[in-house]
Amino acid sequence: MLKKFYGNFILAYPRTVLALICLAIGFLGYQATKLEIDASAESLVLEEDKDLKITRAIYARYRSPNYLIITYKPNGGLLAEETLENIRSLKKDLTALPGVESVVSILDVPLMESPPRPIKELLQDVPSLESPGIDKELARKEFLTSPIYKNLLVSPDFKITALQLILPDDPVWREFVDRRYDLREKEKAGALTPGERTDLARVTRDFKVHRDRIRVQQHQNIVEVRAVIERYRGDAELFLGGVTMIADDLVTFIKSDLEVFGTGVLIFLIITLWIIFRQRRFIMIPVLTCAFSVVATAGLLGMFGWEVTVISSNFISLQLIITMAITIHLIVRYRELVGENPQAEQRELVEETVVSMAQPCFFMAVTTIAGFGSLLLSGMLPVINFGWMMSAGISVSLVLSFLVFPTVLVLLPKVQPNRSFESLFGLTRVLANVTQNHGKSILIVSGIVLVISIAGAARLVVENSFIDYFKESTEIYQGMKVIDQELGGTTPFDVVLNFLPEENEAPSESPVATTATAAAEGGEEGEEEEDDDFDEFEEEFEAAKGQAQYWFTSEKMEEVEKVHDYLESLPETGKVLSLGTMLKVGKNLNDGDPLDNFALALIYNELPEQYRKIILDPYVSVKDNQVRYSVLVRDSEPNLRRNELLKKIKRDLTGTLDLAEERFQVAGLLVLYNNMLQSLFESQILTLGVVIAALMFMFLVLFRSLTIAVIAIFPNILSVGVVLGLMGWVGIPLDMMTITIAAISVGIAVDDTIHYIHRFREEFSQDRNYLATMHRCHESIGYAMYYTSVTIIIGFSILVLSNFIPSIYFGLLTGLAMVIALITALTLLPQLIVWLKPLGPEAAAD
Repeated sequence: MLKKFYGNFILAYPRTVLALICLAIGFLGYQATKLEIDASAESLVLEEDKDLKITRAIYARYRSPNYLIITYKPNGGLLAEETLENIRSLKKDLTALPGVESVVSILDVPLMESPPRPIKELLQDVPSLESPGIDKELARKEFLTSPIYKNLLVSPDFKITALQLILPDDPVWREFVDRRYDLREKEKAGALTPGERTDLARVTRDFKVHRDRIRVQQHQNIVEVRAVIERYRGDAELFLGGVTMIADDLVTFIKSDLEVFGTGVLIFLIITLWIIFRQRRFIMIPVLTCAFSVVATAGLLGMFGWEVTVISSNFISLQLIITMAITIHLIVRYRELVGENPQAEQRELVEETVVSMAQPCFFMAVTTIAGFGSLLLSGMLPVINFGWMMSAGISVSLVLSFLVFPTVLVLLPKVQPNRSFESLFGLTRVLANVTQNHGKSILIVSGIVLVISIAGAARLVVENSFIDYFKESTEIYQGMKVIDQELGGTTPFDVVLNFLPEENEAPSESPVATTATAAAEGGEEGEEEEDDDFDEFEEEFEAAKGQAQYWFTSEKMEEVEKVHDYLESLPETGKVLSLGTMLKVGKNLNDGDPLDNFALALIYNELPEQYRKIILDPYVSVKDNQVRYSVLVRDSEPNLRRNELLKKIKRDLTGTLDLAEERFQVAGLLVLYNNMLQSLFESQILTLGVVIAALMFMFLVLFRSLTIAVIAIFPNILSVGVVLGLMGWVGIPLDMMTITIAAISVGIAVDDTIHYIHRFREEFSQDRNYLATMHRCHESIGYAMYYTSVTIIIGFSILVLSNFIPSIYFGLLTGLAMVIALITALTLLPQLIVWLKPLGPEAAAD
């Protein structure tokens, strides 16, 4: 049937078929312009994660704005008048930007201890560094010792300060996210009505439009902020940081890798193809096929609205791998047929090539899809989409390779192949002789390598450090390092402490009444003076709103401080901000003694709004009977193990601090990313066995032999094991990028196995001699495997020039997978076949 299809249609009308292909590629090329990149934090969390709902509630309740951070290290002293004037000017220029709502700097924050004053007097006039007559030496001391500002606003050596750029709030964004989340929750529960289903589709569509518009604005905003920063570099060393900036820079890096390195890989492939084949047609056809495949896949993704994320950012490189592999196998088979049948017509040779290679290439594609299919079970939408992307891409590569190759080649005259490379670099012959002469050693070495690899894989850790995603020479790394090591840390998480409902009930007597009673009991002598002070405070206190005057009790405050001190004592944490921070400031103002309940309630109600937003509102909610601890983790700590840290915190809060589990929640960005990684790790470990079982089943269908299926699976296991084992031994962590390496390794290694066994069965029928068949396979299909591997390894070597470390790891580990797959397919695989003789006994010698 396949022979008739090609003979009666494809090869009968090659120009027509080629024209139709070009029209389809033109249409998909237009659709490819709609392909978008999503590097937002939202794309890297699990939608069904219970901690996601808690995190959203915390951010909404405690008014956590989106912001950027600028680190400022002046050439002179931090409090020198010239430095303060430069910061003042920088703040003015930044505030003038349309994308910046406000700027908080060393100039604006409240100075409560410069000098210390009574609470009532302080609340009436809270000074800042801009206040007239401020004592700079006292201010310097406060910045370095204040629980609020030290290691956050200023560095320990008082050489670096930070400016926080508050970005405008986006209520439309929150409304879209909340509505979509509620509808998705209903959808999962099966309670979505037809009207709500329509509403979900509309909200999803409208949210994407709004998000894309905001993303463009944010990028422009960051460009403008950097332009302002650039004007001040002569006066200071400045770096930009913040989650928004990281997301925007990730998009820039991904685009760079997609465009520059996609082109670079293609150039390297062209050079390698020329060195191997030395004929223009065998460069043009693979390049044309690769280009068509990439454009077609990108067009399909753009058409159906699939977005490229950090996880799927290398799909173009993988597309080139797969397309090039299929095309090279076709070229090598065609060259073999030309050498075997020099008198045959071009159309006959092309037809025989595609028909003979259809079955192995089809099963190669199917088994590779099975490898990537493990990603569909991850539970994380971007990873699932990556699995679907690669499945679609592999299908596109297979179809276009078997259309473009024959239609282009049949239009060209037949020429004899140039085999100069094969005569100079006969690696396949060397490996054939090694297999024949050292078969037992190959089995022993393979077994040892597998054991070592398993031991290495057991050492793998699951970590996610954004600072390690970038080269040390890049500005983004340098800025994150300054923030991480000098200004409190980079990755945030939150601990929320809930108080029991009965603790919030108003007592029978207010703190005011209690104070009055105590004054009366003190005797007549001090009554008049005490009453005067009391009257002044009572007048202000009567204006207080809500239950604040009843809420601040010594028991609560003691517990707040206890949790704060514990979180601050952890070696992995940097800055911790909470109500406990305010309590420590209060002690400093009160000569080392804790503030009483009345003073705390007064501060809560009377602190000026601009300062309240900085030191109170983000950390306490009297109405909700709750306090929040904002914790920063130092991402650059080499011994940091995020999952273990979070487990320890939960264990210690219930054990050492004796808090009931229902009284606290741990949430935030660190928790969400950790949950995502743990989910990916567990799903990959569980599904790797499923993938291997699926490959075994496909091998059984293809080769109709259990023995051959077992032989075929072992080199693939070894290939995956070596890659994961090496990662474990050298300390490369599994993160949201490298965790897909197992699926990629399986997908790559399985190709060589299928092609070799398929050819071995064909060749064995000639003389039923295993060793002779092995040598013939190494001289035929072995070269196709060799060429494919060399081309891809050299092409992917260009990824080491990327500034994005995951892309470098991807290139190196993919290259390693190709090397192991090639060596095992040309040594271990044939040795297992020769040893186990799965095709039956050899023919008797004459």
